[in-house]
Amino acid sequence: MAKVVMPQLGESVAEGTIGKWLKQPGDHVAKDEPLLEVITDKVNAEVPSPFEGVLEKILVEEGATVPHDAEIAIITAAGAEADTAPKPAAKATSVPADAAIAAAPAGAAEPDARPMVPVMDTTTHAAPNGSSSHASAASASTAESAHGDSSARMTPAVRMLLREHGLSPEQIEGTGHGGRITREDVMRFVEQAASAGGTTERGATAGAPAARAAEPAAVPSVPQAQPSASPPAPSPAPSGPSAAVAPSTSSVRWEPGQDEILIPLNQMRRGIANQMTKAAAVPVAYSTFEVDVTGVANLRSAQGEAYRAREGVGLSYLPFVIKAVVEALHSSPDINAHYTDEGLLRKRRINVGVAIAVENGLIVPVIHDADQLSINGLNRAIQDLSARARSNRLRLDDLQGGTFTVDNTGWFGSQLTVPILNVPEVCILTTEAVTKRPIVRETPDGDVIAIRSMMNLVAGYDHRATDGAQVGRFVKDVICWLEAVGPDMPIY
Repeated sequence: MAKVVMPQLGESVAEGTIGKWLKQPGDHVAKDEPLLEVITDKVNAEVPSPFEGVLEKILVEEGATVPHDAEIAIITAAGAEADTAPKPAAKATSVPADAAIAAAPAGAAEPDARPMVPVMDTTTHAAPNGSSSHASAASASTAESAHGDSSARMTPAVRMLLREHGLSPEQIEGTGHGGRITREDVMRFVEQAASAGGTTERGATAGAPAARAAEPAAVPSVPQAQPSASPPAPSPAPSGPSAAVAPSTSSVRWEPGQDEILIPLNQMRRGIANQMTKAAAVPVAYSTFEVDVTGVANLRSAQGEAYRAREGVGLSYLPFVIKAVVEALHSSPDINAHYTDEGLLRKRRINVGVAIAVENGLIVPVIHDADQLSINGLNRAIQDLSARARSNRLRLDDLQGGTFTVDNTGWFGSQLTVPILNVPEVCILTTEAVTKRPIVRETPDGDVIAIRSMMNLVAGYDHRATDGAQVGRFVKDVICWLEAVGPDMPIY
């Protein structure tokens, strides 16, 4: 028998939540076939099976949060004897998707130790080895029935919102990808019920299961990043008649005399906060450069319409910048690296992370072996990652292995950004808005003023790992490549 463990879900992600098992005990599983869906602070992703065989046992039920490398299932390898007898129902091991939050990072406790964790249900605790304990099997059964359709796919924040309003998934029509229930779907239902007089207070919605009305309201706690396994203190909520807690910015309703509304951090926002706190401890220096991208602009203007007709997508500036970056990294290998306490860990493969804005957050999926792709290949990869990131269809490997990050802040008109380093990478480059400006150009007949398409580039770098001179040479190579683009440059 082979044991399946929670994979590493990203360079800075220490744990994940079991969102949904896609296979059940007794099912045959092919190698690399989707086995379960895992939810992290950055993305919902399907985890492929590392083995072929029969799923013998599920060790961690849906909703439990465990660190990476924790054992979550057992698969009887193909060819080995498998126990095909019906499996008895697991006793009180089901945990609501966001009912417990494991605060300890991987390796913070002994394998059998159970650190104290903040929970949303006082009868449920998630242990780092994936086990769960409940007050009784009866309470687990009640909780399961109260959640209605256990196969409904949604984020922990949406599950929490359903519980707050005493709703079950069957009552909501999902409009997200694949019928996924979104926060907007829930709030739309709540508003419609309120306008029809069906809701008078939280937990007493018309049509909600009776079991939910009898349950105590869950009190969400917002964990803060801490270096130990001790339970983080929940953020204090404002009190008094002028304060309230709102589930989302899209559902804010101001009451008479109300001056403040607390918007709780969702899982992605908490993860971003933790990562930014780590990055703030790094001594980052910055350098700003100017590049003439008139040649790129002319190429896009000349070939853009034909490219869109052929490929079905537009041709942006970003693949040109990434192409310039990967070419320059070949000459500056120490920039394509991670910083460690032991030294600079230089990377052979060039995997470029691209920052993508999603609803209420930011994620950085990775283009692997970006130096092996043409401009068209990079453009298609960017479009693919962007589409899948915004529809929650990224795979685990899309978030792993980044060696350098490019952040396209210019799409919203920014002219100068101070980027935050994507640690442990040693450099990040932002591309600012392309604007036409009068520029002095040298000619054989003297200086002339010309209208050129200009772009600012900002490089942020870990000053422990590198210095301004090395980064300056690297960005100079990027600029030289971009300014050499002509109308005949091949994009395939």
